[in-house]
Amino acid sequence: MLKNSRWSFQGKIRKNNGDIMASYEDFSKLEIRVGTVIDVNDHPDADKLYVLTVDIGTETRQIVAGMRKYYTPDEIKGKQIAVIVNLDPAVIRGVESQGMLLAAEKGKKVVLLGVDKKIDDGARVC
Repeated sequence: MLKNSRWSFQGKIRKNNGDIMASYEDFSKLEIRVGTVIDVNDHPDADKLYVLTVDIGTETRQIVAGMRKYYTPDEIKGKQIAVIVNLDPAVIRGVESQGMLLAAEKGKKVVLLGVDKKIDDGARVC
């Protein structure tokens, strides 16, 4: 088994241009849902982190995210974003995170992944 950050891949390791390849089975284990950010606070113990409250339809989740360098709270609040909801909770600098938001990064630019039209919170990303 290979451990890469918080992800682990079972079985044979496949590579494509140096990248670790995940099987469809690996990917299908992720439950990605749409959620609306309803509150954004600065992390009490980290200059680069926010503590977000996200409505994922059936409940609200607290998510710690390193987005302070890229977004103001007003730019994030109210956005519908993609959230991985079936990760084990993680404590990040003393604050529990109950999911992981998805973002795209190229060089020094980071953008949140979301939806282009309004959809009910909790909608499954497929």
